[in-house]
Amino acid sequence: MDKELIIRSSSEHVDFALLKDGKLIELQKDEDDNNFSVGDVFIAKIRKAVPGLNAAFVNVGYEKDAFLHYHDLGPKLPSLLKFTKRVSTGKLKDFSLKNFPFEKDIEKDGKIVDVLKSNQSLLVQIVKEPISTKGPRISSELSIAGRYIVLVPFSSRISISQKIEDREEKDRLKRLVKSITPQGFGIIVRTVAQGKKVAELDKDLQNLLSRWTAMCKKLHKAHHPSKVLGEMNKASSILRDIFNDTFTGITVDDEELYYQIKDYVQEIAPKKESIVKLYQSKVPIFEKFGIERQIKTSFGKTVSMAKGAYLVIEHTEALHVIDVNSGNRSNKANNQEDTALEVNLIAATEMARQLRLRDMGGIIVVDFIDMTSSENRQKLFNHLRDEMKDDRAKHKILPPSKFGLIQITRQRVRPEMNIKTREENPNGINGSEVEAPIGLVQKINHDLERLLKKDYKKLTLNTHPFIAAFLTKGFPSIRSKWFLEHKKWVKILPRDAYTYLEYHFFDKNGNQIK
Repeated sequence: MDKELIIRSSSEHVDFALLKDGKLIELQKDEDDNNFSVGDVFIAKIRKAVPGLNAAFVNVGYEKDAFLHYHDLGPKLPSLLKFTKRVSTGKLKDFSLKNFPFEKDIEKDGKIVDVLKSNQSLLVQIVKEPISTKGPRISSELSIAGRYIVLVPFSSRISISQKIEDREEKDRLKRLVKSITPQGFGIIVRTVAQGKKVAELDKDLQNLLSRWTAMCKKLHKAHHPSKVLGEMNKASSILRDIFNDTFTGITVDDEELYYQIKDYVQEIAPKKESIVKLYQSKVPIFEKFGIERQIKTSFGKTVSMAKGAYLVIEHTEALHVIDVNSGNRSNKANNQEDTALEVNLIAATEMARQLRLRDMGGIIVVDFIDMTSSENRQKLFNHLRDEMKDDRAKHKILPPSKFGLIQITRQRVRPEMNIKTREENPNGINGSEVEAPIGLVQKINHDLERLLKKDYKKLTLNTHPFIAAFLTKGFPSIRSKWFLEHKKWVKILPRDAYTYLEYHFFDKNGNQIK
């Protein structure tokens, strides 16, 4: 399995595309004006506590106040408030928490008005970026993420990632981390720490403690509100969270960013430093790796899959709905049940990719093709869970209902990736739009494959002159690729009378194929 990270830089933003065996599975954008990223820590002031919501609205400098629920305060809130006040006033210079006396924990189901007051200073962390009309969601239970561990101030708990299943390895990591954890801090051991030595874990810990100290030093003269601890740049944070030994390449088209990433990879995985490459071709990097084409065909309302099947993805105010369609694929399976299972398994794989690619969150309802066999429904459920194992967002999948529906909840911490794939219709007026040419070409491809399976000896394609030129020009042209793949030459005739999206196939006798 090949895993590649392709990074495109421009003056305004940086785009990150994660490819798995050449297929786009994740797309992220780092914009300069994004001041509220997940993980950022702010010194802020409580605007007001609302007893009815058991929550407080906090001014973090965004146009809308951030939302802080009682359950996001963390049990050590009194200790955090005391620490923040003493550091901000310059009375406390030791930030290690070693000799800092902790206060009594707040009640698990208490009331917000009993613990917070208006205009009170508080350290808060962004847990969900501003989405739509809502302000950021925040927590006062701070954590600082590193490569192998997460540092949790005002805690004494050591926990190990649930994805590490080996009991002996869990015990080993717990023992090692316990020996290096400073007083007053808790630690969460991440999945990538599996098999690592104490020296590597300690190096990561010392780096996190340095970030904690740097943050505390800012508090004394910090304005309210202001960011006192920012997440590392997007390139480093993505590598920190997803980089592992399966990566085969990281390609960057910006020299400065290339050296930053090379240094970071050299630090976290010296043996993998050679996979970082600087891209210097005149062909745009996303075009060279086929990413631009995949974006055009992956972000529309309809998503094509193998064997003529397709997904229809719709977004309502409350949830996402995904409909699975078998399309006009030829049915060579033994029966309808086998066909339904085959299409559903293909759809589950593509759907898991779409959730990550678009970063869809909230409630997702998937209408799979009905299957009568409970064994097949279980097979589909297990396959979907396996496909979503690599998804970093927290999610829960319910088994198929009697109607063939599968419900999924997926954590959303940043706005959904939404890319415009439709273009202005050259045949229309009043701002009408059509799908991009590349999407139309994909439909033609599917129809051609279906017709060739039916043993048509000679095929002629009539289409709009723009599309005809797109299929025949260049070397190798798309038509040439068809010939190499199927060993049959397709005659293409441009038709001036056709609309932009119109195309028809004709047989050797000149009869239109329906």
